[in-house]
Amino acid sequence: MTKSFSSIILFLFLSLLISCRSNPKLEKEADEIPCNDYRQAMRDFVINISETARETNPAFIVIPQNGQNVAWDDDDSDDILPDQKFFNAINGTGREDIFYGMNASYDIADGTLTPPNLSKEMQDLCDVYTAAGLSVLAIDYTKSDKSKIKDSFSKNAARGYISFAATKRDLSVIPIYEPYNKNAENINKLSNAKNFLYLINPNQKDFPTKEAFISALEQTDYDLFVIDLFSCDQALSANDIGRLKIKKNGARRLVICYMSIGEAEDYRWYWQKQWNSNPPDFLCSENPEWKGNYKVKYWYPDWQTIICGEDSYLSKIIQADFDGVYLDIIDAFEYFEEE
Repeated sequence: MTKSFSSIILFLFLSLLISCRSNPKLEKEADEIPCNDYRQAMRDFVINISETARETNPAFIVIPQNGQNVAWDDDDSDDILPDQKFFNAINGTGREDIFYGMNASYDIADGTLTPPNLSKEMQDLCDVYTAAGLSVLAIDYTKSDKSKIKDSFSKNAARGYISFAATKRDLSVIPIYEPYNKNAENINKLSNAKNFLYLINPNQKDFPTKEAFISALEQTDYDLFVIDLFSCDQALSANDIGRLKIKKNGARRLVICYMSIGEAEDYRWYWQKQWNSNPPDFLCSENPEWKGNYKVKYWYPDWQTIICGEDSYLSKIIQADFDGVYLDIIDAFEYFEEE
């Protein structure tokens, strides 16, 4: 009787297993959640981007922005070491609003001091990165207030961060102030940089053509640029990037390309018109704060192919001879954790 009961149970289990494997609906639901968790899936994505790029250029620089807590499996890991494989795949981390630009509700508040408790949270996380020998690129949103700009540079320098005081949240202009710690040194690796310019949405008034954009940047002495792959809807070429790698004073600088990996943008080359009415499985809701930006299920193979497969976003960046990538919307994992 026991043997017969066991046989029935085994039969039912095998039947259920076969049913699940052959049921497309269940297969699709299983694909909704990455193999481990959302943080691990994001770490794996960044590692994949890094490994793919470094097959071509071993010195390729990878800098994820925000979401520093992705390096841990949860937010209560004070005594746990960060994911070392993730740290080995990157050269630094970008962090917005450490000292200026955020209010107590984590909302945008340009020109406003970020509350001390929130600032400390960010500093504590960033300090783990610096302790591991990684650079921190800090972006404060100070508006054009000279005293706040000076204060931002001073506070970030005291923490050992490389900083940029943005006078506009949309990162559309070259600030009128001189680069902080301007120097005539050659910058061949991220840790050499003493300042940087973050300019990914150049306005049409100041930069009406691609050539105007390149010429304006050539006339600066920033150690590092974080810019977009495109200017005036034209992709920057290896020749363009070669020009940008030389500071006005003749020294070498780094040119890093911005790339969002946690959101899809409907103004990018990869966007397909049919997605507006028939979105792919990886596409989620529009970001209410940034029109045309859509959260993505970043662990889906189709999205990762767009970012770092053949003829991908990453391959175009490498072909243009950028020194590295600046990866945005790393904190997309929080969106899915909160769902």
